Amino acid sequence: MSKVTIIIPFYNCPYISYALDSLVNQTYKNTEIIVINDGSTKHTEKISPYLDKIKYLKKENGGTASALNTGIQHATGEYICWLSSDDVFDIKKIEIQLDFMKKSGALFSYTNYYCIDEKGAVFTPPVGIYVSSRLEVLRRMIKGNIINGCSVMIHQSVFNQVGIFDETLPYTHDYDLWLRIIQKFDIYYISEPLLFYRIHDQMGTKKYEKVIKKEAYTVFNRHIGEIKRLLFEQIRKERP
Repeated sequence: MSKVTIIIPFYNCPYISYALDSLVNQTYKNTEIIVINDGSTKHTEKISPYLDKIKYLKKENGGTASALNTGIQHATGEYICWLSSDDVFDIKKIEIQLDFMKKSGALFSYTNYYCIDEKGAVFTPPVGIYVSSRLEVLRRMIKGNIINGCSVMIHQSVFNQVGIFDETLPYTHDYDLWLRIIQKFDIYYISEPLLFYRIHDQMGTKKYEKVIKKEAYTVFNRHIGEIKRLLFEQIRKERP
């Protein structure tokens, strides 16, 4: 029975108890929950009721990428997921996604998801983006990130080949990692919505929108040459 590690980077987030509830109540039980306190000064008391069910690690504030890397380095699971402290997993996410990955032989998968508001109410239809082929993956990802990182499950062997998160990228470390992964691995999509993604005024994607766009352009330039090469190669393969 494969162990799945779930990492939560935590920094002053008032929603942390909802995230943790969704993890300790997963239908798949062979999980390891690692919470990385990234220098928080607020809401740490909300973690106390879960301390007997999680690994709780503290570090100086270094950003989400550094927190995720700390979690990956301490993970003992064969598969790794992560969850933002303001988001929520469907209680069957690990069970369904792990079963899918084992049956399909996938080393990387991501899922569909809903958006929820500050009170946890769903206010959108499923908003995940499906891509039908490797060629389409390359075409879409060269234009921007289409993968919600909290929907992802990755076999730990992937990190051995592509490395972990780039800690010099405060906001687009996930996009950078996906671009490294798609150069070497196929990615798989699960159409069932298994994540609830919280939209609120304090979320980083809203507060730092302009900075994120600029940083994404830097990441794009870093990988564009190799992605274009793979695109042309894939187009040749698929020509009749």
